[in-house]
Amino acid sequence: MRQGYYTSGEFAKKANVTVRTIRFYDRKGLLKPSRVEENGYRLYTDEDFGRLQKILSLKYLGFSLEEIMAMPMGDDAESVAHSLALQKNLIQKRIRHLETMSRSLEDTARMVEQSQQVDWSRILHLIHITNMEHALVEQYKTAVNIDVRIGLHSRFSHNPVSWFEWLASRIDFTAARDVLEVGCGNGELWRHVPRQVTGSRNIWVTDVSEGMVEDAAARLGGRAEESAEGLQFRVEDCQDLSWADGSFDIVIANHVLFYLKDIRRALMEIRRVLRPGGVFYCSTYGQAHMKEITSLVQEFDPRISLSEVALYELFGLENGQAMLEQVFGKVRKVLYDDYLWVNEAEPLMDYILSCHGNQGEYLGQRREEFRRFLQGKIAENGGIRITKMAGIFVCEE
Repeated sequence: MRQGYYTSGEFAKKANVTVRTIRFYDRKGLLKPSRVEENGYRLYTDEDFGRLQKILSLKYLGFSLEEIMAMPMGDDAESVAHSLALQKNLIQKRIRHLETMSRSLEDTARMVEQSQQVDWSRILHLIHITNMEHALVEQYKTAVNIDVRIGLHSRFSHNPVSWFEWLASRIDFTAARDVLEVGCGNGELWRHVPRQVTGSRNIWVTDVSEGMVEDAAARLGGRAEESAEGLQFRVEDCQDLSWADGSFDIVIANHVLFYLKDIRRALMEIRRVLRPGGVFYCSTYGQAHMKEITSLVQEFDPRISLSEVALYELFGLENGQAMLEQVFGKVRKVLYDDYLWVNEAEPLMDYILSCHGNQGEYLGQRREEFRRFLQGKIAENGGIRITKMAGIFVCEE
């Protein structure tokens, strides 16, 4: 047997699972062997334990095999460490969720015993709490997908100034006292804003997703000076903001508007909470953004669509200015100059799996085939050049 490799039986024994389980995950395409010998022996390596751990953990946490198949499975040290941190975060949320369920069950049972009647409104409340489990799973998937996309850009961008660094540098905080970000995601922007800015201003970091707000707060909480002095976190829908008129000098929406049901309503709300002389910074993509990735997956399987709708058609660099000028008197577009040169298949595959389309349905059980396809494309020219077309609109009254 080759040194450093395990047979299916050895691998299963070391992992304390059955060979049947390993073979099942192999057939499903979840955990393919690292090597297949001419005699048919299927061989695994230490790195495959990382993949198995993630599969078993996610299955335990409530993910279906179909969902797991559609998720990134990076096995380098950084990916494994990040995956473990995300799993820990999800487990902590689930513990809090189970504690809430336990208290609600006890309270409801006590009321039934005392009154000998069933309060059906409390039963409905229990149903709602139980269904929160699905929301936790969705929050985990969202966090993973955001990190995968940021990771691809940070590793393979040609421009040495990252998107978030560039965006932070384009926002003029000089005269601002109160700042609002809507749709904060994981809070990455504020890791690139100087401490002297965040520490001397009143900054609200918001998102419509409670899970994303919690993740952003946890992510930024490691820098206690900023969290204590400047950053405050709140769940907010930018289509219905809770602040009074004229509350902010700056509002920021980074790649947010094209996800909204009613963009004009959100713009009117943002305009309302801005003070006279305030500035709204919003970013978006253009039609050519990442077009080569779409071409790649279409070549592999024409049934794949990476997005249910083209986001740039809803609010993009081509049509955004006209939409903004209906609400703001002065709108200026600033483009970010960059492209990707990707020379590794795995991060590119993870990015594709993180998209919002139907790719999981067609790539889930064809991961290895798709990886080989990408490796072949990379080998042709040493890498794949991917267009980036992004920028911001700077809006004033």
